[in-house]
Amino acid sequence: MTIKIALLGAGTVGSQVARLLKEESELLSARAGAPLELVGISVSNIDAERDPWIDRDLLTTDSTALIEKADIVIELIGGVDLPRKLVLHALRSGKSVVTGNKALLAEHGPEIYDLAKEKNVDVYYEAAVAGAVPVVYAVRESLAGDTVRAIQGILNGTTNYILDEMTTKGLAFEDVLKVAQDLGYAEADPTADVDGHDAAAKIAILASLAFHKRVHIDDVHVEGIRSITAEDIAAATTGGYVIKLIATATQDDTGKIDVRVNPTLVPEAHPLASIGGSFNAVVIEAEAADRLMFYGRGAGGAPTASAVLSDVVAAAAKRVVGGRAPQEIVLGESEFVSADDSCSKYFIRMKVKDHVGVLAELTRYFADAGVSISSVHQEEIAADGDVSLTVTTHSARAADVAATIDSINQAQTAEVVRVLRVGDE
Repeated sequence: MTIKIALLGAGTVGSQVARLLKEESELLSARAGAPLELVGISVSNIDAERDPWIDRDLLTTDSTALIEKADIVIELIGGVDLPRKLVLHALRSGKSVVTGNKALLAEHGPEIYDLAKEKNVDVYYEAAVAGAVPVVYAVRESLAGDTVRAIQGILNGTTNYILDEMTTKGLAFEDVLKVAQDLGYAEADPTADVDGHDAAAKIAILASLAFHKRVHIDDVHVEGIRSITAEDIAAATTGGYVIKLIATATQDDTGKIDVRVNPTLVPEAHPLASIGGSFNAVVIEAEAADRLMFYGRGAGGAPTASAVLSDVVAAAAKRVVGGRAPQEIVLGESEFVSADDSCSKYFIRMKVKDHVGVLAELTRYFADAGVSISSVHQEEIAADGDVSLTVTTHSARAADVAATIDSINQAQTAEVVRVLRVGDE
């Protein structure tokens, strides 16, 4: 019995998958329990330049015909519309699917999972979240006997690199973004990364797995890092924090889910604070297992190909010995915490005029809105007479914090410069 594999896409990741399938053929086949044969590679342009290990005889532009030849289909095209069409065709044809496409799953996961169940085939997607970091496996299988309460993580290497460079070198966002693009960490159009959409798709997938509810990417509250300045980072550092783009998913005792992506002040003692460069890290809080942390390369050809091939081996082994991969579990309708009711500690940076009674006036606005202050820090008086003031709150509703800021702005007591969430220890 030979397991035939179709590879859709030969880009950065697809090319590495093809290389490893060739170089590690004996080992991968032994792990799968049967020989693995790459029967074709679907590309948009056969004549394009390719890595030397790509066998041009395997190249085709006919993805549909290639799917029909295979037992397992690896989808690494990117985008949503075409991959959705091809993945659904593969499942209808009785093929198991391995994909690294987080946008596809975050938007159309339920449709894909339902069809796979109907056709008695499997969908694997370890590579869709955090590259080589085995966090999907951990949530879907390793923690199957536990209850996950919260997930928080750095799920986008581009933004982590940018914020790390801004923090350690004092550089401006635009300057670091340009370097990241030159190094290949950021795309020419960095919107998906810096505006938080890439991380949002990943946390939607993890939340769906962790809480056994369906979470669409549109259910994720998203804020990116474009507005973060060197002054914000300096103020955070003074307070003992590091700014990171954190994706968070929590479920409260009533079953309501809060899923979001925000630039967040992470306490220096927290394990995520030390994650530098383009690395990813995920912290999971579970009832029995307590705190678990996963760390590693979140992107790149070879690291992501490693995750793809772990899924290929698993899918192939199921073909050999029978049985199914763990299935999607949906326990009731999804209920979400509203944007107004979402609770967090907040870090509020303001410019105020230095005059008698200004602090008392400010604290009154916080008290009137029911927002409790944890600490206040004042910088030296600037030449124009303004004082930089930062207020850190205890946990408060987003709506109450917004009301506080509105009161401050309307009274012209101060200029609110930045409002950021603060993570727990």
